[in-house]
Amino acid sequence: DGKVSEGGLNVTLTIRLLMHGKEVGSIIGKKGETVKKMREESGARINISEGTCPERIVTITGPTDAIFKAFSMIALKFEEDINASMTNSSVTSKPPVTLRLVVPASQCGSLIGKGGSKIKEIRESTGAQVQVAGDMLPNSTERAVTISGTPDAIIQCVKQICVVMLESPPKGATIPYRPKPASAPIIFAGGQAFTIQGQYAIPHPDLTKLHQLAMQHPPFTPLGQTTPGFPGLDATTPTSSHELTIPNDLIGCIIGRQGSKINEIRQMSGAQIKIANATEGSAERQVTITGSPANISLAQYLINAR
Repeated sequence: DGKVSEGGLNVTLTIRLLMHGKEVGSIIGKKGETVKKMREESGARINISEGTCPERIVTITGPTDAIFKAFSMIALKFEEDINASMTNSSVTSKPPVTLRLVVPASQCGSLIGKGGSKIKEIRESTGAQVQVAGDMLPNSTERAVTISGTPDAIIQCVKQICVVMLESPPKGATIPYRPKPASAPIIFAGGQAFTIQGQYAIPHPDLTKLHQLAMQHPPFTPLGQTTPGFPGLDATTPTSSHELTIPNDLIGCIIGRQGSKINEIRQMSGAQIKIANATEGSAERQVTITGSPANISLAQYLINAR
């Protein structure tokens, strides 16, 4: 019925948090004991994304009261960590507890309110600092909402944000933010792919396979044209097309100066890559990749790496 009773709204909600590796370690605790205790005491499902990424996503799902309980346990744990780090340092002013929520961009408008009225109201009534990022997180339709303050202010603030999110559900499809592993540069040499880690080049078997496959398929010629220049080019190599949409603000880094990057990707992948012109009012550009499956996968890989 949408009324907030003392017991909280009895609906299941999912809240996503973005954390650094160190914060995640603190939440998990020795042998996973801390997170186990949080799950048991709050009754919320707490999921931590896999990966060796510098950032991880912590997903908290459950009825609102379970979510608030989990949040208060996380906020208190972070406050404990801050206190512990201050005991041996000369810093006198205590930094606030800070949490970063990941919210679908389509809900951020309601959270900010007309002329910023809603976010101002949340700040004033809870005493927490709330900031909504101007840009979406990479390759997603989500934005980071940073909350900082005392554990108590944070919990009050999360309660109000939950109410807003329940009152105005996300519109359209949400592309969730997935943190990228810390990307190492890749070098192709002597038909092998290497990733650079520290001072060493480590052979990368999957990429090597892709690279070798791509090298076996010379760039195909438009059908109906025979080129004596490519002996043994079998016109029957199956070619297919794959479409991607890329946000306007990222297209520049893929094209590069005077098309240098996109040409490099075309050469390395052996695929044909067409970038559609910007359309009025759209925030994305259509990219069509054509070639053999190996060419396409390598081109996609290289575009994502950019």
